[in-house]
Amino acid sequence: MAVRIRLKRTGKKKAPSYRVVIAESSSPRDGRIIENIGWYNPRVEPSAINIDEEKALGWLKNGARPTDSVESLLKRVGIMQRFELSRAPAAPAPVSTEA
Repeated sequence: MAVRIRLKRTGKKKAPSYRVVIAESSSPRDGRIIENIGWYNPRVEPSAINIDEEKALGWLKNGARPTDSVESLLKRVGIMQRFELSRAPAAPAPVSTEA
C-alpha cells in the first residue's frame, strides 16, 4: 500500500484547521492514521504551520508521498528543500593530475 502525507480536517463547521498526518492512501480523509506530524491553521494571518521536521524528513526518505497541498506547506516551511538537498548526489571529489 502507498503511504501519503496528507491533511486531516479538524475544527468546527466553517472554521477548519488541519492536522498533517501519515496515512494509507486507501483510508478515508478523516479515517485511520499512522502518525500525526504537525498541524496547519489557515484561519489566522499569516497562516500557522507547525510540522515536526525530523519526522517529515524520515517519512519522505522512506518513500511517503505528500499530497499537493501538503507539498506546498512543506515548501513554505523549507522541509522540501532540505529533502531535495539530501537526495542530490554528492559532487565527485576533484582529481589531482599532478604526478
